[in-house]
Amino acid sequence: MINLTKRYVSQPNKLSVLTLFLFTFLHTLTIASADASPKPYTPHDNIALNCGSTTNTTDLSGRSWISDNTIYLDQSSKVSVISTSPTEGDPIPYTTALLSRSQFTFSFTVTPGPKFIRLHFHPASYRAFNLSNAFFDVHIGGYTVLSNFSAALKADDLKLEVFYSEFCIYVDEEKLNILFNPNPNMPDSYAFINGIEIVSMPNNLYYSSDDDTGFKFVNQVNPYRILKNQALESLYRVNIGGSSISRTQDTGMYRSWSEDGEYVTNGGPSVLPVNLIISPSFSVIPNYSAPVPVYRTARTMGTNKTVNENYRLTWEFRVDSGFTYYVRLHFCEFQVEITELGDRVFQIYIDNIVAEHQADVISWAGGNGVPVYRDYAVMIGRAGNEMKRNLSIALHPAPAWRTRYSDAILNGVEIFKLSNEGNLAGPNPQTIPISSPKISVPPPTRPKYNLRTTFLTVIGVVSSFVVVSALYILIFRPKSRGEGSSSWSQLSCKDYSSMDGSGKVYSSVGNHSKDTTSVADNKC
Repeated sequence: MINLTKRYVSQPNKLSVLTLFLFTFLHTLTIASADASPKPYTPHDNIALNCGSTTNTTDLSGRSWISDNTIYLDQSSKVSVISTSPTEGDPIPYTTALLSRSQFTFSFTVTPGPKFIRLHFHPASYRAFNLSNAFFDVHIGGYTVLSNFSAALKADDLKLEVFYSEFCIYVDEEKLNILFNPNPNMPDSYAFINGIEIVSMPNNLYYSSDDDTGFKFVNQVNPYRILKNQALESLYRVNIGGSSISRTQDTGMYRSWSEDGEYVTNGGPSVLPVNLIISPSFSVIPNYSAPVPVYRTARTMGTNKTVNENYRLTWEFRVDSGFTYYVRLHFCEFQVEITELGDRVFQIYIDNIVAEHQADVISWAGGNGVPVYRDYAVMIGRAGNEMKRNLSIALHPAPAWRTRYSDAILNGVEIFKLSNEGNLAGPNPQTIPISSPKISVPPPTRPKYNLRTTFLTVIGVVSSFVVVSALYILIFRPKSRGEGSSSWSQLSCKDYSSMDGSGKVYSSVGNHSKDTTSVADNKC
């Protein structure tokens, strides 16, 4: 949200309602057509293995999962294949599982380079396998990614029935081995897996290039580089101020992006600007860095200069102690008032330490509507027996003499845990697993392709009609215009997240000396 000292513009109520209506339709169209849109990146290796399945399957998004038929599995392993189904969501790859009380290994032929490896789990009481005995290690290449791991404890902590863990590994050879090993110190322990994904990523998406000098290591003198001998675990990928983005809506690498609401610990009067006009111009970073919707929404601090100067807009993320973390912050200045150096300058705090004294997105990107990201490394130490703690990210306006508007902005966050001497494994959540009942639920009926195509066509036609009609009204209907009226709309975080149909859209501009909009009173 922007604070202007020279003018204040209140947008007409009917236009505000229309803007919100347009946003809702365009957002629906974006979601509906995401699968059909060309992706900025096509992975060379794109393996989706449905463990335990004897036939190839297709998930609800249309992605194909191949059967293993022990093709990738060490033939000496003694494994059991058991069918089950989650009670909700996409059943693939969670309808079958491979389980064993002895060590077993998958071996994949891949091209050298960095890969996403995703391990899918559905912790349930499979026949003859007690859920409370499922404790095991997982090794990918030369890295220990999970140790004495309990999928049941993890699922209970996440409050999810099914989940996946995502890792980034740089593969030097054409063979990639994934080894599962039950806890040898626990009687009747076993390991299991429901699905495995191996997806290539661009060489320098996260890993540093040979000529890269590195990025800021918070509270350290020397910069940090992500080397090829390091493994990463993807912990958080958040679309700040916007809605969740599904794996099929990603840029071709099947990453998922969540909403930021559950991580905001000090939202103050923060608001959620929405870009309806400007198309992001990827002139600084590659267009596969993050989906376009990440750069069309954001969270800013609010309209009241005095309030903004007395709080930090803060998010907190639970992490394991004793590791270094890689934090990527995504930015895009799309508000029409922010076009020049010094318009919006702010401070960035990571783990309560200043990472940037004078963050200026226009300076980094070179202009308005240009996405950019900034990378940071931060060490999260361990105090005594502390196993986990919160990693905070906070924003605060620069001193008034340094910035035209006392505000800050953030569009997206990614957080990775970095391997420590080949180890990524952290402790299990400190909760008691609850044995799940044996499940045998048929998978939900998949929508047919022709129905989906018809739906997309209808949505496209309706949305196009709405857009054309709105433009006609805006262009040809006579009405008074206030000086400096803005071409973007800004919703309070309450209204945007609930979409309750109230049609409340707030002006993009406010006043330094007087709080002129009710958004500033909204607590997020």
